[in-house]
Amino acid sequence: MKNELHTYLRDIRKVMVWKLDGLSEYDIRRPLTPTGTNLLGLVKHLVTVELLYFGHVFGRPVQEVVPWLRKDAEPNIDMWATADESRSDIVGLYQRAWAHADRTIDELTLDSVGYVEWWPDSEPTLHRVLVHVIAEAHRHAGHADIVRELVDGSVGLREDNDLMPPGDEEWWAGYRTKVITASEGFTS
Repeated sequence: MKNELHTYLRDIRKVMVWKLDGLSEYDIRRPLTPTGTNLLGLVKHLVTVELLYFGHVFGRPVQEVVPWLRKDAEPNIDMWATADESRSDIVGLYQRAWAHADRTIDELTLDSVGYVEWWPDSEPTLHRVLVHVIAEAHRHAGHADIVRELVDGSVGLREDNDLMPPGDEEWWAGYRTKVITASEGFTS
């Protein structure tokens, strides 16, 4: 079971990095929602998630200095890239966070107990933490899907299979019109 869960985590990590491919620095950083959601910020946030849950929680903190993990860091600083944080810096740190997390996952058993100070039930097992991180990563991959579609129209879970029904631009325009028409009877 641990190998299956780990595979889901490894797969979604690749998806998150792939969502940045082919886009300018501006497009991966620009906020496209009222709350500032942006592609590089989602990746940066997942760095935080992996380092905290597979490091701090199991008494295996990463030795690398990560400024936004300090107690006095600006609120929400892990959700956007500052001007001095490059794509390669953040993606590189994400990949190092994977390696650190992978060692934790490989070396501990699923029933190993950690401590999560921000959870009321603060003694979760590696199994629970792994499921939690997979769920959070997939949630943010959904955000990335929407943001990427807003940037350049690209959609899908994987580069080789977008998991979308086949259709050209005209088909999608017709589909969208059907959805709009169906919703118009329900205006407030």
